[in-house]
Amino acid sequence: MTRWQYARLEYRSAGTLGTDRFMDWDAVFHGPDGVERWGTDERFDDLRHLNRAGEAGWQAYDRGSVFLHTEPYRMHACTYSLRRRLA
Repeated sequence: MTRWQYARLEYRSAGTLGTDRFMDWDAVFHGPDGVERWGTDERFDDLRHLNRAGEAGWQAYDRGSVFLHTEPYRMHACTYSLRRRLA
């Protein structure tokens, strides 16, 4: 039987949602050892953070997004569900 350890990576808008073309995005990792801030990007670039999680053995198996109910639609947050096999 395979046993898994679970975590999540939250990628959340930190800048203004007005005319700021490149909003700031905060990456926060919630794992078994607690919460870690993984930095802030000047534009949505979650690949660097997903690669960091992958190097630590984590697999992303789900992605959830939250959009603001305005026109045009803007993404406010993105959460990745992660898991890794326990030895």
